[in-house]
Amino acid sequence: MAEFTHLDDGSGIHMVDVSTKEFSVRCASAQGTVQLGADAYTSLLEQRVAKGDVLTTAQLAGIMGAKETARLIPLCHPIALEAIDLTFSFNERMYSITVRAEATSVGRTGVEMEVLMAVSIASLAIYDMCKSISKNIRITDIHLVSKEGGVHGAYHVRDGR
Repeated sequence: MAEFTHLDDGSGIHMVDVSTKEFSVRCASAQGTVQLGADAYTSLLEQRVAKGDVLTTAQLAGIMGAKETARLIPLCHPIALEAIDLTFSFNERMYSITVRAEATSVGRTGVEMEVLMAVSIASLAIYDMCKSISKNIRITDIHLVSKEGGVHGAYHVRDGR
């Protein structure tokens, strides 16, 4: 039978003990896509969304989401983020926005969950700000792009995964 890191001998859950791990610089990035459709995409670019500045709101929401990760994911360790950055790129042909988060921490466990949370929450904020224009908004392809540090070393997504 496989050994599960979050189950104790009695099959009860527990948080993995990272106290014996070495401190190291941990970096990670994640991204996802928000497919807006023509009307919402154009309104966002022209800053005509009734609720206000969509991208600034999404950046703030993503940062706040990253900082709250351990409160929302039950067995995730609380970590001190040294940096978190959210950026957006635009695909006019697809009427979509790619949300990207990058984070750094110095600690005993990585920041993968924090960047995934940042992308998820920023994407949801974009949806919330634009939903009065279109209900046909899709949030897709949220995934880890890279991570560095720790015992498992570096990971970088490959095309075709």
